Amino acid sequence: MSVSTTLTPAEAERLAARVAELEHERKHLLAVIEILKDISGSLHFVDILQAIARKLGEAFGLDRCSIFLTERGGKSARLVASYEDPTIRNYLVDLDRYPELRRAIQGGETVFIADAATDPSLKHVKSELINRRVKSITVVPINWRSAAIGAIFLRTFRDGPTFSDADVQFVQVVAALTAQTLRNAHRYERLLQRQHQSDDHLRSVELERVALLAFLRRLLESFGQREGTGAEGLLSHASTEELDRLVGVAMAVIQEEAKGR
Repeated sequence: MSVSTTLTPAEAERLAARVAELEHERKHLLAVIEILKDISGSLHFVDILQAIARKLGEAFGLDRCSIFLTERGGKSARLVASYEDPTIRNYLVDLDRYPELRRAIQGGETVFIADAATDPSLKHVKSELINRRVKSITVVPINWRSAAIGAIFLRTFRDGPTFSDADVQFVQVVAALTAQTLRNAHRYERLLQRQHQSDDHLRSVELERVALLAFLRRLLESFGQREGTGAEGLLSHASTEELDRLVGVAMAVIQEEAKGR
């Protein structure tokens, strides 16, 4: 007795949808792996952010993918990585001109605008959005310890693929990964800074020691060649104070020499 394996149209449609969903998830996982691979090769935050912006832009075929870091005061942010123009690395923007970016950073929540050209908050740039055929805008905050330290800004083309809920969740995962990576890069750069400061201090101390020994050697050699010097105890109180003053002046000169001046 044979069993029929023919699928009904509804079953075939559900199966096709599930296959497409799994393929979408596979692409997300591959993108995360590639992002981890890219950022593992550097501990400099600018290179890390540029790698993330490039990978997101390529994965979704975006019109724009930018990463911003907040400035103190919360009124401005710096564009530090850009998919469409990798040469932009440190561009200051006023958050009043980007209400969607301001909402994400100040509120700490993802902002999704399905149709940017018809959104009331973006009417001041409506013509530009239409000319560039912009469809949706998604801004995902980069949060660290319950505070937004930046945001990932994404814009899709009107005739491009739809930005789904799963895509938004994926970018949120990337934002969380970015926050942790930035923290690690910050710690690394602080460690390098402390190391340089320690090296400079040790070098200064060593130069001071060398200068002091050279000064004492020459001083002793000069006075050792002279005869008839009396004991220090025979000196008057005023002479002793003058010697102390000269020693202070000499130490000041030595410290200046140690600085390489």
